[in-house]
Amino acid sequence: MTEEKSAKEGSMVSTMPGTAPKEVLKGPGFHFDVHTDLRADQKAEVLIEALPWLEEFAGQRIVIKYGGNAMVDEHLKECFAQDMVFLRQVGMHPIVVHGGGPQISQMLKALGIHNEFRGGLRVTSPEAMDVVRMVLTGKVSRELVGLINAHGPFAVGLSGEDGALFSAAQRKPIIDGKATDIGLVGDVVGVDASGVEDLITAGRIPVVSSVAPNEEDATEVLNVNADSAAAALATALGARKLVILTDIEGLYAHWPDRGSLIGRIGVADLRDMIGDLQTGMRPKMEACVRAIDGGVRQAHIIDGRKPHSILNEIFTSAGIGTMVVPQDGIEMRDAYDC
Repeated sequence: MTEEKSAKEGSMVSTMPGTAPKEVLKGPGFHFDVHTDLRADQKAEVLIEALPWLEEFAGQRIVIKYGGNAMVDEHLKECFAQDMVFLRQVGMHPIVVHGGGPQISQMLKALGIHNEFRGGLRVTSPEAMDVVRMVLTGKVSRELVGLINAHGPFAVGLSGEDGALFSAAQRKPIIDGKATDIGLVGDVVGVDASGVEDLITAGRIPVVSSVAPNEEDATEVLNVNADSAAAALATALGARKLVILTDIEGLYAHWPDRGSLIGRIGVADLRDMIGDLQTGMRPKMEACVRAIDGGVRQAHIIDGRKPHSILNEIFTSAGIGTMVVPQDGIEMRDAYDC
């Protein structure tokens, strides 16, 4: 007996037993399913496209800054964990550095602790710093470690305090023309990556929280920018790539013109642009500059709102987002790549 579904529902076949299926048009609302809507040869072609990148990046260290929507959306969190396991299983060495701004703000509000920003930076009192440490190392890190370890005993959480991984100098940013005290906020000035090296050698995935002891007083801990911390660690490890997840498609030459998305930019050209960037994008691009200056061959800003965006960047020819390289020049990304 013939079984038939409506083309409007997005089905494809109406056959009698022993006859070849016939295709029908997919209607509005159709959802493409890679499990059922790709032929076997098409699936093989996708895998073969990844082969040159698998060969090129085998054994390489990739530092990923985990942030933005990817760390608050449940589906995206699971996709990110899967990506980390995939990289590890194909012979790469992913290292994750994370902050936790939204989670910190939420906890400060729940505890009734004043939450203030100056010049785009969180004013961090000793009371707020206790919350920062608690959220980053006790909640965000543990959650990500758990998601990764659902696939096997791969991830190990640590903070910038552990093994003196990071050391930081207290920061007094220039706001309204003068140096301003914003509390226990610092910049990473030193990295001892030996503890991370040990984890990599053991086949683990390090998950690093962005706090650091004060270089002038190791008993005092500072809140450090996760983008900058990731760049410093990538440099210390001799990483092949730094990848920063954010909530935008990449760097735009003329924001908010969506047609001005940059696909590739030289570090010298980026330096010329940084002063004109918006507050949220500036530390990310400064981190890319720091990484390239430190010997990292490529730094990327990619859209963490897209599931498996890291795999799309590393294992496809076109890639996604914006790539920063040592060479001069700017290349725009085609609209269809966005």
